[in-house]
Parts: sequence; C-alpha cells; structure tokens
Amino acid sequence: MTRPAHSNLESPAPQAQPQPFRLDNRHALVTGGASGIGQATVRELVRAGAFVWIADINLPAAEALANSLVSAQVLHLDVTSPTSIAAAASRLTRLDILVNNAGIGHVGSIETTPPEDFDRLLNVNVRAVYLVTRAFLPLLLASQINPDNNSHAGTIVNIASVSGLVGIKQRFAYCTSKGAVIAMTRQLAVEYPKTLRVNAICPGTVETPFVEGYLEKFHKHNKEEVRAELRARQPIGRLGQPEEVASMVRYLASEEAAFITGSLFTIDGGWTAA
Repeated sequence: MTRPAHSNLESPAPQAQPQPFRLDNRHALVTGGASGIGQATVRELVRAGAFVWIADINLPAAEALANSLVSAQVLHLDVTSPTSIAAAASRLTRLDILVNNAGIGHVGSIETTPPEDFDRLLNVNVRAVYLVTRAFLPLLLASQINPDNNSHAGTIVNIASVSGLVGIKQRFAYCTSKGAVIAMTRQLAVEYPKTLRVNAICPGTVETPFVEGYLEKFHKHNKEEVRAELRARQPIGRLGQPEEVASMVRYLASEEAAFITGSLFTIDGGWTAA
C-alpha cells in the first residue's frame, strides 16, 4: 500500500492552553486583607498572577502576610477614615480590582441595638464601602486590559452576606448594613455598565476569625452549642471555608466573567435555597 506523501511528517505539537481565571498583570486591592476571607482572597489573587495591595488597619498582620507572598505589598488603611483612605489612594498609580471585604458584625434585635452600635455598623459596613470605592474609582475607571480596543478591566467585588438577602433573628443592624452593600452593588453596576463591572458575594457562615470573635464575645458560655447551630442552619451541614469565597472573587475578577455585572453570588451551603 502506498503511504500518503505527508505520512512521514511529524504532527505539530499541541499548543499549550492558557490557564483559566488568570489575573496576570492585574493590580488588586483587598480591604481587611490580613485575615479571614480577606487573607484567603489575597493569597488566591496572587496565585492567579495579580499584584495585590493588602489594605488593613492591622499592620503587623498585613506585613506578615505580605512577607509570605511573591507579589503583595502592605497598605495601612482605616476604611472609616477619609484621611487614611486619601493617603492610601495617593500611593497607587494603577488599580484594576477592588475587593471591599472589611466589615464587622453585631448581635441584637431593633430593641436591643443602641443607636451608637447601629451607627458603628453603618459606618464600617456601608459608609466605608462608599468612601473606599469613591476614592479608588478614578483608577478603576482608567483600568484597561487592551488599550488598542479600549477594553475596560475595572472590577469591584463587594463581600456582602446572606444577611442582606434574608432576615436573621438578632441581626438587625448587620442585616441592614449588608442589604445596603447589595443595593450599592446593583446601583454602581447600572451607573457604569460599559466601564466597570461590579458584583457581590453573599457568604453564609464562614469559618474565620470574624466568626470565632463573635462566638467568644456573645456565646463564651455555650460556644460549641452555638457553633453546632451555625453548621446546622446551612443544609450542607458545615461552615464555609475562606478559600471557597476567595475562589469566587478570583472568577469574578477574571476575563471569564466579563459578561457578569450587577449580580449576587451566594456561597452559603444551600441556606438561601432552603
């Protein structure tokens, strides 16, 4: 049998496929980046190829994290202080990804929540998101993946909560604040539909220092009992992990999510589906 004339030619080597959800040459900033979901997000964005600013009021913790990574730098930031935010913003010349993660919790009904506690929750969880986003907005709007075709890359991921989607007993101020974060997310998405992508992640209860602090402060006498209750209210039967939220941040910041804006993503073990 006569062989085809080309049979002695070697097949071309297969081209290596690019890894998905890469963030190479992107600059990110994560508020509250030194612990919990923020720390996991910093690590994940660096792993994806981004340079990350670890913005936190806890400078020693932020520095310890930065020293363990190849492309991260510390940014001392009090998200409630316009002066601190302005000083931080003056250090940056470029920003492609902003993750508004810093926040605090609170336990109490409307009857047991004093005005000063309510104001503090709104100051940290809502006003700070406004202040930080407003300060870094010019850099985000200037962000471009490809200047030749005017492709914009500015991305905001807000860490909200299932508490902004459903009512939870004894969480009056917290539910109020996270509902506001969700509203801000949607408003920004429609205000800048062609120049900025803005989405929110709504975690359930995640195993973080944030939750441990809540247990220690409010349930020191029955910590393990309440921990079991927190697991049980999520149908999957466990607490979430910070890395699971961080993976969603990475996806939403990537080009694979280029058609997604103004959306909410629950990571809650089925809580809001039940």
